[in-house]
Amino acid sequence: MKKRYWIGGLSASALAFVAAKLLLRPRDVDWEKNREAIFHADYSRFAEVDGVRVHYQEAGRSDAPPMILIHGFASSNLVWSKVLLEHAAAGFRVIAPDLLGYGYSGKPRAVDYTIGSQARTIVSLLKQLGIARAAVVGSSYGGAVAATIALDNPAVVEKLVLIGAVTNNAPTRYLLMRLFGSPIIGDLLSPFLMSSRRLLRARMKRVYDRHAWVLDERRVNARHLPLQTRGTHRAIIRTVRRWNAERISRDAHLITQQTLLLWGDNDREVPLENGERLQEKLPNSRLIVFQECGHLPHEEYPEAFTKVVTEFLRDV
Repeated sequence: MKKRYWIGGLSASALAFVAAKLLLRPRDVDWEKNREAIFHADYSRFAEVDGVRVHYQEAGRSDAPPMILIHGFASSNLVWSKVLLEHAAAGFRVIAPDLLGYGYSGKPRAVDYTIGSQARTIVSLLKQLGIARAAVVGSSYGGAVAATIALDNPAVVEKLVLIGAVTNNAPTRYLLMRLFGSPIIGDLLSPFLMSSRRLLRARMKRVYDRHAWVLDERRVNARHLPLQTRGTHRAIIRTVRRWNAERISRDAHLITQQTLLLWGDNDREVPLENGERLQEKLPNSRLIVFQECGHLPHEEYPEAFTKVVTEFLRDV
């Protein structure tokens, strides 16, 4: 009997701890309070897009050729911090938004957080900024968003750059993604996992081939801040549960814009073979592989990345 009471007491304590953790999470992250932690904060802007506040960073002349940079899953425009000003210096109007649910953009309950809805928000943002046509650059999950824009709104896309792009549902088979997608268990465990700084560092080490060159505490902290919030947790869970990227592989042959594919040879998130298959399907594409590089060449090799993208976009 005592053992039963003891087990019951532990279970009640555990449930109380979980409930407190869920209830005490911050609703969202505050840009003003975190200004010092934000890379290139002076370039931050906010726009109301379809009733939702979108955070983006913009650099370069307003009359320069526009390019939009779309980050990946559970990330933010932080991943472009090493190339944002460099592309502006190269003569582009560079716009790097936080996707809905991530970074300092709004995280509304009503949004379904699908690839299609994120693509529509990007198109609406461009329209609001008075941009009819732009070079669209997408990394990882953002690559799926960029490709969807090219498929559904081809007139918007001048040229397309896809970096370690998600083209199928294979990423949802990873253990962490299965946990996020699991009903009830995912809702209870995901906030603990996503709020863990130690787990974040481990994930970042997996993403970068040369992680010792890329990781620093300021970057980890900037990435960690939004991941502690209730809104981001909801967005991540919904993104995983409504993940459907198979269309990218299926309909890639319909994308007619000039497309540059950039991959790291040691990409463990979206292996290089995915890029090679994608190149075969895209009728007007070329593939450049970064050696000794992981999933995000714009962070590991920012100078080389800026050079190849600039040359591609300038080539008529």
